[in-house]
Amino acid sequence: MKLLRSIRTRLLVLMLTLLTLALSLISHKIYSDASHEVEELFDAQLAQTSRMLMGLVRHDLSSDSRRRLQAALDEALLLQHSPRQIDSMLGHGYESKLAFQMLDDNGELIFQSASAPEGLLTEMIAQLDSSLPPSDEPMSARLSRLAKYLVGYHTLTLGEHRWRLFVLHDNTDHHWVLAGEREDVRGELADKIARRSLQPLLIGLPILGLLLWLAVGWGLSPLQRLAELIKARAPDNLTPLLLPPLPSELEPMGAALNRLLLQVNQLVDQEKRFIADAAHELRTPLAVLRIHAQNALEAPDPLDRDEALRQLGNGVERATRVVAQLLTLARLDPNVAQLAMAQLDLLGYLRNELAELTPLALARNQELTLEARDGDDYRLIADAPSLGTLLQNLVSNAVQYTPLGGQIRVLLEADAHSLTLRVQDSGPGVEPALREQLFERFFRLGQGQGAGLGLSIVRRVVELHRASITLDDSPLGGLQVSVRLPRQ
Repeated sequence: MKLLRSIRTRLLVLMLTLLTLALSLISHKIYSDASHEVEELFDAQLAQTSRMLMGLVRHDLSSDSRRRLQAALDEALLLQHSPRQIDSMLGHGYESKLAFQMLDDNGELIFQSASAPEGLLTEMIAQLDSSLPPSDEPMSARLSRLAKYLVGYHTLTLGEHRWRLFVLHDNTDHHWVLAGEREDVRGELADKIARRSLQPLLIGLPILGLLLWLAVGWGLSPLQRLAELIKARAPDNLTPLLLPPLPSELEPMGAALNRLLLQVNQLVDQEKRFIADAAHELRTPLAVLRIHAQNALEAPDPLDRDEALRQLGNGVERATRVVAQLLTLARLDPNVAQLAMAQLDLLGYLRNELAELTPLALARNQELTLEARDGDDYRLIADAPSLGTLLQNLVSNAVQYTPLGGQIRVLLEADAHSLTLRVQDSGPGVEPALREQLFERFFRLGQGQGAGLGLSIVRRVVELHRASITLDDSPLGGLQVSVRLPRQ
């Protein structure tokens, strides 16, 4: 299994397996076709031999002529020579496996080849007539009765061998001609054809495998170069890779790597900014905390010590708020934020959130109200926790910058495509030229106690929901913040 982790090995195994399977099927087809064609060729040769013999030999041959013809055939087939002469003069080893005979209508032999087995016609008649009881009828009568079954191709077993025969009958000269050959001749020839066809494949397959191994290695060389390029980079080098022209299959991988490096670089920059912002914003509160702690330790008067401890508590509360807002801002970064988008009834959700924020307004003797028209559909697809963070920051800012006894109003409006959340206050408001700066980190107006991150967090939530935010003059005299949320 470990070996198959290599792409080159997997490709090579797959290609060689498919190639071997394809070549096996092709070889089987070649063998089948060759065997069929050999059978057809030999059958045609048998028929041609029979017709040639029938045309050369006439019925009116005398007994002396028949003997001379048989002697000539025997001599032509080297039967008059010694075995050593036969071995040295034999034309082909298959000659002893081919045979022919000529008989008259009485079944008497006219002539035959020396290799012809005895009783071919008699055995054929016996096999064709095997279902009938033994008969004493003359051979001529039996031949006449079975003539239509005897003419043509037959396969029968004589002794240890099977023979393929072609039988022809001359109705004019009343001759029966039988030409045959042993079936092992055909099998040997077909096997030789198959072996000679398969030998180049068996020899060439290892060579082809080596060539495929080299070809696959050459094809995968761009991937190897890409791996070496990535391996050679320093751990702190997150710049995009300068890649040479890549094959079309590797271009998506190269683009994905560069995109990943860009995202990682952005995350690193975000962490650096977060650390820098936290260090910048916490430096002053921590310094103030240290001063108040020293004052509390060194104060001789209990009243002064209580005042220093009170200031220390206020400083801890402010630092805690700054850290919480920094963590919220980092959590809502678009590159890492994971929103749980689900259907939400925004009106019911606002009522619960405002119930928790009401004590902030009551502590400053402020009036906090929610207005929404009954009967409207206030459902949308959104992330409830982040919308809660948005509302908390908007209402907290309004409470902080609205004077004692002031008024804060939250309105929710609905149409077919979106919901609009408005937060209005009766505070001093913000000049139009400064409104865009309110979304910058750590930007504060006046002597507010916040860290200047509230509206930065609000904008981040708005961006994550593909919403929009605007700052306007409030009908109550202060600032109005409007957030338009799409339903989906």
